[in-house]
Amino acid sequence: MPRTRLSPRLGRRALFALLAAVALVLGGAAVPAYAEPGEGGSKKLQDALELTAKGHIEAKAKLDNSKRRQTALTGELTTLEGRLVGLSSQVGEVAAQSYRVGRLSAVSMLLNTATPEAFLQRAGDLDLMAQRDSKRLRDLTEARQQAQQAKVAIDAEVREQQKQLAVMAKKKKEAEAALAEVSSGGSNGFSGGSSTSAKPAPRNSDGSWPSESCSVKDPTTSGCITPRTLNALKQTQAAGYKRHVSCKRSGGSGEHPKGRACDFSAATNGFEDKNATGGDKAYGDSLAAWHVRNADRLGVLYVIWYRQIWHPGTGWRSYSGSGSPAASHTNHVHLSMY
Repeated sequence: MPRTRLSPRLGRRALFALLAAVALVLGGAAVPAYAEPGEGGSKKLQDALELTAKGHIEAKAKLDNSKRRQTALTGELTTLEGRLVGLSSQVGEVAAQSYRVGRLSAVSMLLNTATPEAFLQRAGDLDLMAQRDSKRLRDLTEARQQAQQAKVAIDAEVREQQKQLAVMAKKKKEAEAALAEVSSGGSNGFSGGSSTSAKPAPRNSDGSWPSESCSVKDPTTSGCITPRTLNALKQTQAAGYKRHVSCKRSGGSGEHPKGRACDFSAATNGFEDKNATGGDKAYGDSLAAWHVRNADRLGVLYVIWYRQIWHPGTGWRSYSGSGSPAASHTNHVHLSMY
């Protein structure tokens, strides 16, 4: 009996059907789509988005750190000014006492004693008064110097904040210019995902994000991701978003090859080559909104979902891919990490 030859297309379908059947028999779980999404946007755009988002995040960290320092310095200055009031009052009392008794010298006071015992007592009292008055004057001078230094430091922080605000404004313009080729302007974003429940990723002592490499195992593929990306993945799943995810991807541009991005499918069974609708669309809306609400906690670079992109410098803007569900991000939420 002659052997029937299958066409390549029918052969692939048969293979996928066989794999699905095996997976169902072995695990009974849903099978993710066989192909990961192909990200839209040119390498130039992806590089620009990364650089401008990083620049914005770094400037904001410096701005926030400067504001914290200014708050601490302002509290210190308030304390010093209160101390100055007290010290000035004490020194004023010394001056008033000197005025009341006239310019009576210490020698005159000692000579006016009637007995040797009184002489010694008055000498001791004069020594204590001199030490006390000298300390008050030193304390007053030191407090004035510290207050002046605090004022100078506060002025420096104000200048630092103005500098970082200028950097953020510049990065916003650069991001808008880069997005011009794929965006027609602002958009409304998405509702849902109102919780800010994400556990914050570790930061440096100055509030900046530490540099990380692709150093931990990616639980969604056989590759690696950064510790911050892993934290974002775990926190996303802990918040209830547990549909199929794929993070590390070899080749291409963007953050996936660096282990700093994850794609979250909108459909229950994995990436589908069609636009999400109904419950799948609502799931993606909620997930994208949750990532934005927790962006500062997680270290989010940008989020793309359903023809919209969120950038920390611009907020939500329209986003047009090449037209396919994968490129337009209408079948998955893309998350890029710092």
